[in-house]
Formats: sequence, structure tokens, C-alpha cells
Amino acid sequence: MLGFLKEPVVVTAKINVSLVALTVMGLMSRLWGLCYPRAVVFDEVYYGQFVSLYMKRIFFVDDSGPPFGHMLLALGGYLGGFDGNFLWNRIGAEYSMNVPVWSLRLLPALAGALCVPLAYQILVELHFSHCAALGAALLILLENSLITQSRFMLLESILIFFILLAVLSYLKFYNLQKDSAFSGSWWFWLLLTGVACSCAVGVKYMGLFTYMLLLTTAGLHFWHMIGDQNLSNVYLLCHFLARGLALIIIPMGLYLSFFYVHLALLYRSGPHDQIMTSAFQASLEGGLARITQGQPLEVAYGSQITLRNVLGKPMQCWLHSHTNTYPIRYENGRGSSHQQQVTCYPFKDVNNWWIVKDPGMQQLVVSNPPRPVRHGHIVQLVHGITTRYLNTHDVAAPLSPHSQEVSCYIDYNISMPAQNLWRVEIVNRESDTDVWKTILSEVRFVHVNTSAVLKASGLSSLPEWGYRQLEVVGEKLSKGYHQSMVWNVEEHRYGKSQEQKEREVELHSPTQMDISKNLSFMAKFTELQWKILTLKNEDTEHKYSSSALDWITMDTNIAYWLHPTSGAQIHLLGNVATWASANAAALVYLCLSLWYLLRRRRKIYDIPEDAWQLWISAGGICGGGWAVNYLPFFLMEKTLFLYHYLPAVTFQILLIPVVLQHLSDHLCRSVLLKSMFSALVVAWFSWVYFVYCTFSPVTYGQPTLALAELRALRWKDTWNILIRKQ
Repeated sequence: MLGFLKEPVVVTAKINVSLVALTVMGLMSRLWGLCYPRAVVFDEVYYGQFVSLYMKRIFFVDDSGPPFGHMLLALGGYLGGFDGNFLWNRIGAEYSMNVPVWSLRLLPALAGALCVPLAYQILVELHFSHCAALGAALLILLENSLITQSRFMLLESILIFFILLAVLSYLKFYNLQKDSAFSGSWWFWLLLTGVACSCAVGVKYMGLFTYMLLLTTAGLHFWHMIGDQNLSNVYLLCHFLARGLALIIIPMGLYLSFFYVHLALLYRSGPHDQIMTSAFQASLEGGLARITQGQPLEVAYGSQITLRNVLGKPMQCWLHSHTNTYPIRYENGRGSSHQQQVTCYPFKDVNNWWIVKDPGMQQLVVSNPPRPVRHGHIVQLVHGITTRYLNTHDVAAPLSPHSQEVSCYIDYNISMPAQNLWRVEIVNRESDTDVWKTILSEVRFVHVNTSAVLKASGLSSLPEWGYRQLEVVGEKLSKGYHQSMVWNVEEHRYGKSQEQKEREVELHSPTQMDISKNLSFMAKFTELQWKILTLKNEDTEHKYSSSALDWITMDTNIAYWLHPTSGAQIHLLGNVATWASANAAALVYLCLSLWYLLRRRRKIYDIPEDAWQLWISAGGICGGGWAVNYLPFFLMEKTLFLYHYLPAVTFQILLIPVVLQHLSDHLCRSVLLKSMFSALVVAWFSWVYFVYCTFSPVTYGQPTLALAELRALRWKDTWNILIRKQ
């Protein structure tokens, strides 16, 4: 029974020494001197703010993309013991001692280093030779722009890592398809493909381009499977469901989990939550939650409320009135009603309070028991401080002459009767009997007499007579839904004082009743996702912004950091030899592909069928990866920078060894030609290494170069190499 102990237990393992060596070299190239410079480098000033907010658990919204990449950067800060206390206000600012610089930059550097062995394995899985795979890895290793981008607290290296991991995982899965379908390794690589795609999209939405490429590739491969008569319908259905689960369902679930963790971590109110709805703000600790805690849930006749415009543009504001009236005549000569002004005021103020009144009763207090207001009910809105009624009529608004003026009615004893009845329409109701709820309900106020809808016009501020507050109008004939017409109750109390002086004191008093208004995760996710997709900061021209056309020929660079005294500097600059070769390889691939297609159309086959399939599949991954990560930028209306091109150029670099091996195998037919071609490749690679060494001082920021050496690096007039005046 114990006979197996008579023989030694032997474990054998295959180790790819080349792969290990490439990994070590990748780590050395990205991790060497990682703490240098100990100062804020370019967009670290941007991402560092979010890391600090994570450390302090303060909510924020970043319109550049999903939160997964930010969380990874914050993880580095957490592991390094960062407390979040640093003022990220200036590029070049020296880091204080409490900032763990090495830890914050570690994950991007590791991701950049691992791209080197990933490039090697991708070429192997595409069935190219060891030499071609080694060449691809070395090109990624010696690519100056990828080194620079991966050595700082930036997201591009993490994005490229997940993109390459997704491609490698899919290729491994596909290569197991024929002989090992539904095996453990088959499932592992298929699931890892979906996970890597979700992570890429979670870092930046640019990852969506590669995700779509792999989904298209998987669809084409499955389409070919359908044409195989040897496969049963049940077998095909199992393959379809497996792909749907791994490439669609799991990535969607993982993407949701990024937001779940993000929202769980950031539970405190901060400056960014002002753009969210009142319900979202009230779910955060502090801020609005302190004000709204203990408010009644159901709005009743006699309720005292503030009404916040849901749109929040050009800024958040509340329905407001004050004793001043509209001028008798505006600057353009048009007349007004000279009624009390109604505006949208971007600050909390006692004049933002309104009382919900039953038109059939005179009392301005809540009865016992309260009578809740429901969808479709008719109400009057009484301004709390001036006790005048919200009114609109057929008089042109001050800034929007095609809309009606909204005012608080003053009886001048002239033929202008009050028109102050409003119908409450709950936009997000579940039924037509829904009760109007604090914070949760989004309502429209439809004027009974004219059918105009109460709206924040969104135009520029009123003139001096309106204290630069925002215009409120009655929008005529409005059947569509727009957030500028939607309001929600933010602050709410049940009015108890019938006398005006007592009521004014009451308006400043805290409420008593407790009610929970926690939003579900899906409600928070939907709102936050919509804000990320629609919230756009004003794009301003940047000194180092560029167009997509500038990237191919690298006519632009970005100065990331400049030493305050010595002149040492770091630039985002690609390896000129590699980028030029990548462009040439793409052109050669396109021309050869067209030539082969024309010849094959004439039934002339220049290369074997297996070589043709290899050529097409490699082009689909490498050339397709370049196209989907580059061409969409021509359609984007945003400020662009050279680093946006890095995912695309990574795929283009992988195309270089593909083209070189093809030329060697199929166009160099004699031994002499092959020898000459090999010598040219060696010379070319020496050129690549020479360019890498030449620009490494501005890739790593050291050693410091003399003025003459810096001038010598300006290979193009469009490059902005920083030279200090003596």
C-alpha cells in the first residue's frame, strides 16, 4: 500500500527561458528608478486627486471613464499607507514625505512590464516563429513611449495590459477549440477573455474598441462552426451559450461590480456630488444628508418645500422668489407684467421655500392626518416669505420671448387676473395614483390655464435687475420630456404655523420625523453611469493637444516633467524607428493583401492556403486592433493627446514581425536572399536599439543632458524639447 514511497517523487516542469528573460527585462525597464522624479508628473496631477478622494472615502465623478482604473491606482496608495493628504494643484510640485510615490506608480509599471511577455505569447499563439515572437516582445520592451507612460500614476499601461491579456486569452481559447473543447483550460481561457475585456472597459472606455473586435472575431469563428455539418445542433447551442456567458454576461456583471465597489468605498459627501440628484446626494454621509435627515416622505397639502431643478445645468438651482418685481420695460423695449420675480437660484436660501396649498381651502398648514398630494392633483404654490402665489400668463419671459413669464402674482387691481393653478405630474411614477414623495419623485408642474410647463430655461443669467439669477419660464405646448422641466422636493417639513411671522421662524427650524430614503444600487449605478456618459467638461485647447493625424508620423510630443534647476526632463516620445517601421509594415500588409486577393480572384495562389489563413488571422488581430483603436478618434470631439494613440500603436508594432516573417518565408526564395534579408533585419533592429538609447535620457529623466545634447534630440521642428535660456 505504501509502495509508492520506495521511489522518489519527481516533478518536472517546462520553463520557457526566453519568456522568463523577457519578463525580467520588462520589469527592469519599467521599475528602475521608479521614484524618480519625486514630483508630480503631467496627469498625475489629475489622477492623484481621485486617489486622495478614495483614501478619504469622498464621492467624486470623473467624466473620463469608469472607476476600475482609478481604484487600481488607489489600491497602490492604500498598500503604501497613503492618507490622501496632498494638494494636487501643480505639475512639478514636490511630493511630501507622506506620499508613497513608489507604491502609487507600482501597478502601472507592473502592467507595462507584463506587456512584454504578453506580446511574445500573442505571436506564438498566432503560430508565428519563436524569432518573430521574440522580435515583437523586444520592440515593446524598447518602445520609449510605452516605458514613459507605464512609469507614472497613469492609466494607459493598465489599459494596454488588459487589452493584450484579452487578445492572448482569446487566441489560447481558440487554439484549444479543435481538440480540447469544454475542457478546464478551454473554459479558463474563455472566461479570462471576458474578464480581461471587462477590466479593459472598466479602466477606460477605449477598451470597448478591442472588446468589440474580439466579439466580432468570436462571432465570425462561430459562424464558421455553424457551417460544419459534423457538429450537432446541441453541440453548437452549448458553444453559443458558453460564449454568451463568458463574453457578454460575465463582463457585464463584472462591470457592475466595479461601480458597486466604487460606491461602497465613496460614501461621504464631497464637492462632486452637487451634480447628482437630490436622492443620490441624500444617500451620502454628510452634505445634503445632514439637512434632509428626518424629513417627511409624503408631500401633503400644507407642506413647506424647496424645489430643485433636476437638470442641474448650467448649475444646480432651486425655485426662488423675492420681493423685487420685473422691470416695466426690458432693455429691448418689450414690456413685462411688473409682477414679483421668480428665478432659479443656485444657492440655498430662505426664499427658496414654497408652501403646497389646496386651492379649495385657505389654510397653509398640514392637517391631521396629513392629506398627501398625488399624481394629477391640482395645487397652488405659495412663496413662503412673501405669501404670493406662483403664477404664469400670456406675457413673454424676459430672456425667452417665445415662452411665458413666470411670476408671483401681485394684485394691481387691473384686468390681469391670477392664474395660479398647477397640475402635479409625477414623471417617474409607477401608477397614476402615486403619492408625491420627497427627493424620490420627479415632477412636472403643468399650468392649468395655459398648459405651459414650469421650466428652468438654461439660458444665461438675468441682468442686474434680476441679480444675475437664472431664468424660469412657462414652456408652451411641451409634450416631450426634458430634465429642465422636472423638479424634485429636496427639503421638506410639515407646516404647523398659520400666522406669517410664526411661519417665517418655522422655515428656519429643523424637522422632526425620521424616514429612510436610501437608493438601490441599480438606481445609483444608472444615475452615475448616465452622468459619466453625458457630463462633459469644457474642452479647452491644451499646449500639448494634437490631432489624430499628428500621431502616425509622431509630429507631436508631450513634455511630462522638467527639473526646476538642472534641465533634466521627461517627454512622451515614441521610438522613431519603431513607429516608422510600424507604418511601413501596415502599408506593406495592406498592399500585399490586396495583391493576394486580386490574384486569388484569378485563381492564382501565390502562397499556400495555411499561410494565407495565417496572414489573414494575424492581420485581423494586429491590423484590426490598430484600426479600431485609432480610427474612432477622427469622430471624437474632445481634446486629444499623443497617449491616446498608444493602444493602437501597440497593435501596429505587433504587425512588424508578422510582415517580416512573411517576407522571409514567401518572398525571399533563395538562400542568398534570405541571408541578405536577415542581415537587413539585424541592422534595422540595431537602429531601433540606437534610437531607444538616444532618447532614454528623456524617457527616464536621467542623466541630465547638456544644452547641445538637448538640441540634438529635436529631430523634428514640431517637437517641443525644453531648453532653458542661459
